[in-house]
Amino acid sequence: MFQSFDTTADPSHGPVRLARLRRAMAMKGLDGFIVPRADAHQGEYVAPCDARLAWLTGFTGSAGFCIALKDHAGIFVDGRYRTQVRAQADMEAFTPVHWPETLPGPWLKDTLAGKAAKIGFDPWLHTKGEIETIEKALSGTKVTLVPTDNLVDRIWEDRPPAPNGKIIEQPVEFAGMSSAAKRSELADMLLSAGQKSCVMTLSDSIAWMLNIRGDDLPRIPVVQGFAVLGDDAAVAFFTTEGRQIEAALDKDVTLHSVKDFADHLKTLDGPVRVDKATAPLAVSQLLDKAGIAVDWDSDPAILPKAQKNPTELRGARTAHLRDAAAVVEFLTWYDAAEKTTLTEIDLVTTLEDKRRASNALLDISFETIAGAGPNGAIMHYRVTHDTNRTLAPGDLVVLDSGGQYRDGTTDITRTLRVGNVGDEGKRCYTRVLQGMIALSRIYFPKGRTGRDLDPIARYPLFAAHQDFNHGTGHGVGAYLSVHEGPQRFNAISDIELLPGMILSNEPGYYREGAFGIRLENLIVVQKATCPDGGDADRDMLSFETLTFVPFDRDLILPDMLSGEERAWLNNYHVTCVEKLSPLLGDAALRWLKAACAPI
Repeated sequence: MFQSFDTTADPSHGPVRLARLRRAMAMKGLDGFIVPRADAHQGEYVAPCDARLAWLTGFTGSAGFCIALKDHAGIFVDGRYRTQVRAQADMEAFTPVHWPETLPGPWLKDTLAGKAAKIGFDPWLHTKGEIETIEKALSGTKVTLVPTDNLVDRIWEDRPPAPNGKIIEQPVEFAGMSSAAKRSELADMLLSAGQKSCVMTLSDSIAWMLNIRGDDLPRIPVVQGFAVLGDDAAVAFFTTEGRQIEAALDKDVTLHSVKDFADHLKTLDGPVRVDKATAPLAVSQLLDKAGIAVDWDSDPAILPKAQKNPTELRGARTAHLRDAAAVVEFLTWYDAAEKTTLTEIDLVTTLEDKRRASNALLDISFETIAGAGPNGAIMHYRVTHDTNRTLAPGDLVVLDSGGQYRDGTTDITRTLRVGNVGDEGKRCYTRVLQGMIALSRIYFPKGRTGRDLDPIARYPLFAAHQDFNHGTGHGVGAYLSVHEGPQRFNAISDIELLPGMILSNEPGYYREGAFGIRLENLIVVQKATCPDGGDADRDMLSFETLTFVPFDRDLILPDMLSGEERAWLNNYHVTCVEKLSPLLGDAALRWLKAACAPI
């Protein structure tokens, strides 16, 4: 099994470790210390050696941070994790703070009102943009931020070693472009901006640029390290020593020890391109100290990586059909099972077995979420042996999962039922489905952002005075991170949606202590053809759907659907049968045809 069901959070450790951290703060003359979830690469996943927030607090969510003060410790979590944090962290030691509604700067200003205080932070774990935002909020106060070595590392006696996995190649047959061609394009961007080099710190950007993959982190196939790209398209890649290398790196790509990265920065010619939003503050501090000009600009690989090329899109389509066939085989098994004998873990293990049967699965793309009944209301619930729930009559079950394949990364959510769930659950399910359909069908002018489109998927819920506390969708990589930026659907995304970008379309609804609902397909931005031969007067975009797995017709209230929504759903189900029939066994094909009968 890729997935473990061990309990990784123990709230009882938190108070003891917090007391030790406060002693370390006192020894450094600090009144507080910031402990982020992030590592030096600002990715979603962190290696065990970098899981400082989880080690200190017990909270294992993919985003958040703690600010430990002398007599108070706030743990900042967003809407996805407000139920989870109360179960994983000691609430007497740590106080949950709603983030981003409450930001760290204003929180420090209010909590330490009128007091003089020095708040320590590790400059390798925070970006310059992040620290500037906090300092701006603290302007005019007596609270100052102080860069320091990492105090958690000082007290973490059995801290695991840094990852040292092998480096493998992502062949051009899947990547669509050689590393040399990618580096040449990025180098041209530097030349046009008058920049001599660029420091790259995002692991997935480096993996994309070099056409390499690795196993340093769970669920995302990257090699951790730092890269310096020159305007001549040469790259110095700094990573852990002693790696096994199974990739044919170009002669203009040289490997170095990560221990030499800081010294190498001091030798660069300026101006050096650095991304204020993703690079550790320590990078610009080292360059400034050496008198090297810094040119603040975005990671040059961000947008090229997000806009999948034709080869990557072909791979994504193939991977999604293979994955959909596995999910349909699972749903066939589930429909025939005696559901009240099943547990959440049974669902996770059986679904992984179905994906493995293709012999193409390399990993799951994230920890499968299988939340039955009230557990489904925990948006990023992870089942353990301690929390494992047996399915009960009337349960709704959120099943959110995905796979990593050499030709693509998948992510799909379906909400299952155990018997009759009643009309209230069906009404909520139908509204969520209506939101997904609306976003799937939309045409929109070039230049629009995820912020512009996010409300479209929420409107059916808004009309019922309901909503959900997560973004409607995130970007997805090509055999890389299942949560890839910069594109996304949420209230703050100002990134233009461009052809080739893959995103999730996943509205939901959650009633704490009762049930959760989420439905998710992956979609890709494409140039739109004007329907019915209309008179187009501007360039428009639309979405191509990549995911083809039917929705539970018994959870849909047909009278709530408009004629256009019903037509979209019936056409979608017809397409599911057409695309998946060649990939299914006899029993699964019979199940699929019945599940896709017209509404």
